[in-house]
Order: sequence, then C-alpha cells, then structure tokens
Amino acid sequence: MRLLFIFIDGIGLGREQPDNPFIYTETPGISKLLDGKNLTADSANYRGGQASLLGLDAALGVSGLPQSATGQASIFTGINAAAFMGGHLNGFPDQKLRKLLSLKGLFRWLKSKGYQVAFANAYRPLFFDLLRRGLPGNRYSCSTLITYYGGLPFYSINDLKAGKALFMDITNDILQRMGYDVPLITPEEGAERLITISRNYDFCLFEYFLSDLAGHLADHSEAGRIISILDRFIGELADKINPEETTLFVTSDHGNLEDLTIRDHTLNQVPALLVGDLELRSVLHPRLKNLTDLLPAVKATLGWKQSGEAAY
Repeated sequence: MRLLFIFIDGIGLGREQPDNPFIYTETPGISKLLDGKNLTADSANYRGGQASLLGLDAALGVSGLPQSATGQASIFTGINAAAFMGGHLNGFPDQKLRKLLSLKGLFRWLKSKGYQVAFANAYRPLFFDLLRRGLPGNRYSCSTLITYYGGLPFYSINDLKAGKALFMDITNDILQRMGYDVPLITPEEGAERLITISRNYDFCLFEYFLSDLAGHLADHSEAGRIISILDRFIGELADKINPEETTLFVTSDHGNLEDLTIRDHTLNQVPALLVGDLELRSVLHPRLKNLTDLLPAVKATLGWKQSGEAAY
C-alpha cells in the first residue's frame, strides 16, 4: 500500500466555538469526508466509508504546552521526544534532538527496508547554499533534517517548475510575491500535482506550516484563508487517490490555529485524518492514541498489501 502523508503544523481539534476558524470557515472538502461534521473534538472517533478521524495526544505525558521540535520528532521517529528531552522543545531541534533524528528518522528506516520515499516540498536557492555547507546552525525543521539524514534529494524551484515538487504554501503565491517566475496554481491543482508525484514512491511526505504562523497571529481573516486552502487541497487529495493503492494520512504536531482566543499552542488533541481502505483503517483506528503511534501506523500501512494485514 502506498502512503501519502500530509503534515500540517499547529492544528488541533478544538471546541465548536466562534473563535475556532474550523467553525466560522466553510470546509466542504473535510465535511464531505466526515459526513457533514467539522474538524473539531466532537468529530473525533468518526469512522465512515471513506475516512476516519482520530484525536491524538500531543502532550505525551509531559507537562507544559506541546511544541514543534519535540512534537514533530515524535511523529518522525516514533519516540516520545518530549520525554527524551525532559520537556517540550519549541522551534527547531537542538543538537541532542538532531542526533535522535539522525539515528531514528523515518526516511532512514524506510530506505533501509527498500522503500522508495520522497519529501515533496521545494526549497529556495538560499537553502542549497546552506546544504553545500552541511546545514550549519540550528534552524532546520524536523522534516528537513530527516530528509538530510536519510540521504534523500531536496527539490528546487526548477523541480517545482517541472512538476516534480510543491512549495510549502501549495499555490506558489509566496514565491510569486518574492519575485520568482513560477505559475500560480489552485489548491486543487496542487493536490493533483502531489498525487502525481506520490505515484513514483511508496511513501511521500508534504509539509504545510503557515497554519501555525496564522495561529500565533490570531488573525481571523488569515486563519480562514488558510483553512479554505487546506480544505480544498485535502478534499481534492481524498477525491483523487485510489484507496486500493494509496492511503492518505493528515496530521499535526500540536494545537494552535483552532483557538484564536490565544496566540499560543494548546493542549487540544491533534487530528489523525485517515482516508482510504476501510479494513486497514479499522485495524489502525484503535492503535492510534498519541504522536508516537503514527510511525508504527506508517510501517503497518506500507506492509498492508504484502501481508494482507497491518503488522504491529
């Protein structure tokens, strides 16, 4: 079974309240998957013919608000990084966490098992100057680091123009405003491009992080704009994948965007939205409790066709 993994930074399952942009923004794509429900805590544990929605614990038994570095490391290593670090680490991984990612990163493990894998995000030219220097400093995301430690290629703006990659904002709007000569595309076109890319791989990862930035701004209009883009993107992905060949995972590292009464992260559970084969989802459903359970679910999904069952 092929797996398309969408990581969205900073979205939790919030309450049905006026300051939750998943309530005041129409999300027809997601609602269609959830039989008319919104992406909120009340919809957790939904299981339908096309999709399942689970709530995952992002706090991982460690006091304090969940943060990006340890949350993402927990997703991409299957290890409780907050416990490993003795607390939640904000922003980017430090040297200790980078060591964990270098040894236990998802891409390194998948490649060792013979899987074809890719990180579909395109990078700007400045990044490649840093890459040639071995990525100095400590301002790189977990996704960038697991790609680096896994020995995978990074995709450029030229790759994006050739249809081989997708920029982190999906539509190329930011690149255009920065002066790059790239076409503006719709969220639906971005989804179709990503599906085409993913067909060349067993596992394909795409990361979107403007959601976390919007949550920290607590800007209702910007939050709604971003959710509309994500809804159109996810809805198109779900409609266009072949569930007999591909499973779609959509998840996050911590809550934030779902509560605009504050500008900080939340203790809300984060979504694990699974789209694809009902039998496979039924096996995965009871085993997905927190962020560390996602990596075992990835491994089980990739082995589904070979074994006829999800091996844990």
